[in-house]
Amino acid sequence: MNVVLYGSVIIKTMKRTILISLFLLFSAVAFAQNDSYPADYAKSPRFKALIYYTTNAETDHVLFAEKAVEYFKRLTYGDGFYLDVTTEFKYTLEQLMEYDILIMLNASPVGEMRPVFEKYMENGGGWLGFHSSGYNDRSTNWPWYNDFLGVSYFLCNNWPAQSALLCIENPNHEITKNIPSEFVSAPTEFYQFEPNPKMKQHLEVLVSLSQKNYPIGIKDVVKWGEWPVVWTNTKYRMIYFNMGHSEESFMSETQNLLMLNCFRWVLSQDKKGDPFKKQ
Repeated sequence: MNVVLYGSVIIKTMKRTILISLFLLFSAVAFAQNDSYPADYAKSPRFKALIYYTTNAETDHVLFAEKAVEYFKRLTYGDGFYLDVTTEFKYTLEQLMEYDILIMLNASPVGEMRPVFEKYMENGGGWLGFHSSGYNDRSTNWPWYNDFLGVSYFLCNNWPAQSALLCIENPNHEITKNIPSEFVSAPTEFYQFEPNPKMKQHLEVLVSLSQKNYPIGIKDVVKWGEWPVVWTNTKYRMIYFNMGHSEESFMSETQNLLMLNCFRWVLSQDKKGDPFKKQ
C-alpha cells in the first residue's frame, strides 16, 4: 500500500512539474512576442551587404580595407546579415539590387560599372563610402559622382596621418545622437573638398573637423577652411565617411561607434523597411 501511495505522489509531482514547465514556456513565448520585450531576436539574417575594395591602391588604403573587412565580418557573427566581399566590382543592375547596402572602402566604380552604380543608387540603393572612395579630381571625369558626393573636386589634405578633434554639426540626427559633441578621431589623412559641402542645400553635414585644429599637418599643413568629414546627400540613401586611411583607423572607439551608426542608418532608410525593426 505504501508503495502504491508513494508512486501516486511521484506521478502527481511529475504532472505538476510538467504543467508548470509548459506554463513557463508558453509565458516566455508570449512575453517574447509582446512589444514590451526588450530584445528582438532575428529569425533570419536581416539584410544583405556587399563590400568592395581594390588591392591596386596606396598601401595604407589597402591596409585600411583589409582591417575594415575584418571589422564588418565580426558584425555578421550569429548570422545577423549576409556579407559578400569583392575586389572586382563587376555586376549587373539586377545583381546589385539584391544588396541593401554597398560598402566602398577605398575605391569607386570605373568604366561600365559607373552607369550601373548610378541606376542602383537612383533606384533606392544604399551606400557607405570611406575616405579614398570619395576621392575625385579633375581627371576623374564623372559629373554624376560629383553631384552624388555633393563636391566637385579634392582640394587638399594634411600629412602625415594624424588624429584630430572632430565636432558634431547636428546632435539630433540618428547617427550622432549618442556621440559626444567633440571627440578625437583615430589617425587619418583628412581630405578637404571644394566647394564646401555645407554650401549645397541637398547635403546634410553631420561631423566636421574642429577649427581648433588649425594649422593641421606636419609635412603638408592646412591653415584654414570649413572641413566637413561625414555627410549625407539627402537625394540618396548614402553616407560619406572621410576617415579610413590606414589600419589605425579603428583605434578610436567613438569613431567606431560613429561608423557603426552610419552603417545602421543607411540600412534603416531602405524603402523596403527598416531591417532593425521587429521581425
